[in-house]
Amino acid sequence: MMGWISRGTSKADRPVAGRRRGKSNGTSRSGLTRKPEAPTSSFVQRSWIFSVLMLVGAGALLWKAYTLQLVDSEFLKGQGDARSLRVATVAAHRGRINDRVGDPLAVSTPVDSVWVNPKEISRSAEHIPTLAKALAQSPEDLAQRITSNSQRNFLYVSRRLQPSDAARVRKLDIPGVHLDRRYYPAAEVTGHLLGFTDIDDNGQEGLERAYNHWLAGEDGAKRVIQDNLGRTVQTVESIKPMRAGRDLALSIDMRVQYLAYRELKAAIQANRARSGSVVVLDVDTGEVLAMVNQPTFNPNDRSQLKPAAYKNRAAMDLLEPGSTIKPFVVAAALSSGRYTRDSLIDTSPGMIKVGNKLIEDKHPLGQINLHTALARSSNVAMTQLAITLGPQVLHDALVDFGFGRVTGSGFPGESAGLLSKAAHWRPITTATVSYGYGLSVTPLQLAHAYATLGSLGVQRPVSFTRTETPGGGQRVIDAEVARDIIDMLEGVVTEAGTGLRAAVPGYRVAGKTGTAWKASAGGYATNRYMSVFAGLAPASDPRLAVVVVIDEPSAGKFYGGDVAAPVFATVVGDALRLLGEAPDAPLDDFSDELPEITPTFARNTNGRSAVLAGDSGLPAGEVRQ
Repeated sequence: MMGWISRGTSKADRPVAGRRRGKSNGTSRSGLTRKPEAPTSSFVQRSWIFSVLMLVGAGALLWKAYTLQLVDSEFLKGQGDARSLRVATVAAHRGRINDRVGDPLAVSTPVDSVWVNPKEISRSAEHIPTLAKALAQSPEDLAQRITSNSQRNFLYVSRRLQPSDAARVRKLDIPGVHLDRRYYPAAEVTGHLLGFTDIDDNGQEGLERAYNHWLAGEDGAKRVIQDNLGRTVQTVESIKPMRAGRDLALSIDMRVQYLAYRELKAAIQANRARSGSVVVLDVDTGEVLAMVNQPTFNPNDRSQLKPAAYKNRAAMDLLEPGSTIKPFVVAAALSSGRYTRDSLIDTSPGMIKVGNKLIEDKHPLGQINLHTALARSSNVAMTQLAITLGPQVLHDALVDFGFGRVTGSGFPGESAGLLSKAAHWRPITTATVSYGYGLSVTPLQLAHAYATLGSLGVQRPVSFTRTETPGGGQRVIDAEVARDIIDMLEGVVTEAGTGLRAAVPGYRVAGKTGTAWKASAGGYATNRYMSVFAGLAPASDPRLAVVVVIDEPSAGKFYGGDVAAPVFATVVGDALRLLGEAPDAPLDDFSDELPEITPTFARNTNGRSAVLAGDSGLPAGEVRQ
């Protein structure tokens, strides 16, 4: 049977080598099942290697996760914070400076603001489109705003800029364009008084520096998150709160300040003078109502911030006061008990010799009382008083009035003046000090001394801040003596005196002229003068003490009565009306016919001409051996 089967099997039914196997399920074409092949050893080996690698990788990932989350978490958090977390400063807003009625004199903005000087930028108008582009403004509109304000020195063109925008404008460096946080509305009118701040808003000069601790405040701090460009993304927490600066109320009355500025500037120009100062004090309180200098500077213009420009001459510059010192010599004489207001002094023959120096009056006055001695500004009479009193008494009297020491105002850099010890005085020193040579004072010191006279002998410290109630002060001379001196000084502002041009219609004025040669190498320059007028008004009950100083007038006139007195008259007259002071003299008592005063010359033994003393207080005897 088996053979039959073998014979009955066709060739096609036999398996042929190389033919495709049956289906993948192991079933052959004939329907028979084959036994699957066993895996090779190489396949098993690769599987084991792959599994091990997978396990190792998983273990490494688990270990890394463990170290990141637990072992190194604090370190990594610190590194992340170091790259994005920052401590930012919260800048303290600087306090405002106001005048006595609250008008702003210095203000700060919390962010950068752009302002221009229309006069300056108009000269380089080609930069206006560039500036407009940086500020994202219309060039036409910006140009129109600038040109329409071409007479001004200040114009805001953009405020509250972002730091990046401010940096872009600053980089342009366009003349007349400024970015400042501190702004002074009165500009040069208060420049020397207020001073200025630096780029970080710290006071550098003037009252900005004196009261920096009050105005500056304290910066705060906060923690913020920043992006890779340094921009703040989120504020995390406040670390230290910011304390804003406090506002400062000054004693300055801007109405009086502007009056003094205007009149001084006009006088400097009219007399072609080198410089000048005006100081106005309130007699009752010691407050500074006005203080101006010429030439001045604009603190808003950084290009003007040079030491020679921003020096406050009224508080720092020294001058020999000339005849304006004479009222204090007379006060010392009256206080000593050796003289009364009716005492007579024989000045004949109009000169006196001290050592080898001859001191002269402008005109021989003969026998005169103290009233005439002040009204006619007699150097001979003052010399006799000083020599009689002695150096120590005279020195102590001048110290009591504040000479040789600071006024207590606290103004940065204020000078104490120069007043040597009495032990060092020679007889000629005693004589020359009596008419204003051999000592140096500041305009502020001189005004302070006159204010002490005006308050009837009570000396109050000078104050640049508003005083609610007058301080008690310290009495330096009797009220009766001070009243006598004021009455005598009224005679100066008459036709018989040297200060008629200081008269004010409707008000009684007490004052003193002074004209001094300026010191130079080896002596005095007889062609360079310091013209001064110091006085009080109203004389019946003084409210204002005012000093006017004109340095080196060169337009032909140089006497204090001609150059400084008219400035005093205008400032005092307008100021008294602004302050509401009632007139204390009838208007018809004032004569507007002012005498022409020409210098009188005398011939020295050496043939040179010298201006004689008298109204001027010049030491005529100094040039004669």
